[in-house]
Amino acid sequence: MILAGDVGGTKCNLALFSREGNALRRIFQCRLATRDYPSFEDLIANFLQQATNGASSVTPAIQAAALAVAGMITEGRHHSENLPWIVDVAPLAEKMKLKSVELLNDLMATALSLEHLSANDLITLNAGDAVAHATRAVIAAGTGLGEAILFWDGKQYQVAPAEGGHADFAPRTDQQIRLFQHLKRALPHVSNEEIVSGRGFRRIHEFLNPSLRHEAFDSAGGNAAGDIAQRGLVKSCEVCAETLALWIELYGALTGNFALQTMALGGVYVAGGIAVKILPTLAEGNFFRAFCGTGKLSAMLERVPLFVVNNEDAPMLGAAHQAWRRVVRAES
Repeated sequence: MILAGDVGGTKCNLALFSREGNALRRIFQCRLATRDYPSFEDLIANFLQQATNGASSVTPAIQAAALAVAGMITEGRHHSENLPWIVDVAPLAEKMKLKSVELLNDLMATALSLEHLSANDLITLNAGDAVAHATRAVIAAGTGLGEAILFWDGKQYQVAPAEGGHADFAPRTDQQIRLFQHLKRALPHVSNEEIVSGRGFRRIHEFLNPSLRHEAFDSAGGNAAGDIAQRGLVKSCEVCAETLALWIELYGALTGNFALQTMALGGVYVAGGIAVKILPTLAEGNFFRAFCGTGKLSAMLERVPLFVVNNEDAPMLGAAHQAWRRVVRAES
C-alpha cells in the first residue's frame, strides 16, 4: 500500500493506494483542514484513523509514502510561510516503520502527474504547436504561488523545482506600477506571490477601492479571496469584477514570463484550485493575451500550448506515482 498526499496551506488531500499490476488503485481518500491540527504528525494520525474506520491501534501496511508539500524542500524538511508547522519526514518514517518518506515540492508533484492525467483533466486555453521533447512549465496560484519545470534528459522528462513566486513583481502598465507602489508602502518585498495568490485578491480590491469592504474581509473565518472571485465571476460587484480582471491579467503576464524564462515550448500547465474555480473568466482571452504580451517574442508565445489542469488531485497523484517508482526500484 502507498500513502500519498498534497499538503497545502489551506487543506491537505491524502489518500491510500493499492498496487494492481501496472496501475495504482485509490482505496481511501479524504481532505483535512491544515490549520485544524497542531502538528503534521497529528494530521497524519487522524487520517490513518479515518482510513481504518476509527481503529486508532490499526496501522495500514504501507510500503512507501510520498507527500507533496507547498514550499521549499531541503534535507527532508519543508520551508514555507504558508503552513502552520514544519513537515519533517524523520519522525513520520519512524512512526510508520518506513525506511523513508519522500517529500516533494507540490508543483514538482503536479508536474509528475501530467503523464497520468486523462484528456478530460486538461482544459485547453491555447492549442499551440508543441515542440517535441521541449521544456514544459507548470505554475499554480493558490495559498501561495508555485512553479516547476519538466526537461527532457534524452530518454524521459525529469522535474526541477522553481521559486519564481518569490521573485520580484514586475509591473507592466501604469496601473500596475501604482499597485506596486501601493503594496510597497506595506510590504518590505513585493514578490509575485504577494499578488498572484489567494491573498492577492483582497490586496488588489483594497488598491482599487479602499473604502468598499465586504463581510468576508472582517470575519475571522471569512474567505475574502473566494468572496471577491465569486462576486467578480457573476459581476455582482463592480470592484470585484475589476479585481478579478486585473488579477487574471497579472497571472497571465507572470505565466508568460515563466514560459520565456524556461523556453517552455512543450507547453505550459496552469494548475491549482483558483484556476479551476475562475475557469470561465480565465478562458475568455485576457489571460492568454497577457501571457503573450507585446514584447519581441510575443509571436513565439502565441504558439506555446497552454492548459489548465482541471484535476485538483494532481499533486497527490504525482506523489503517489513517485512513491510507486521508488518501490519498483527497490524490488528490481
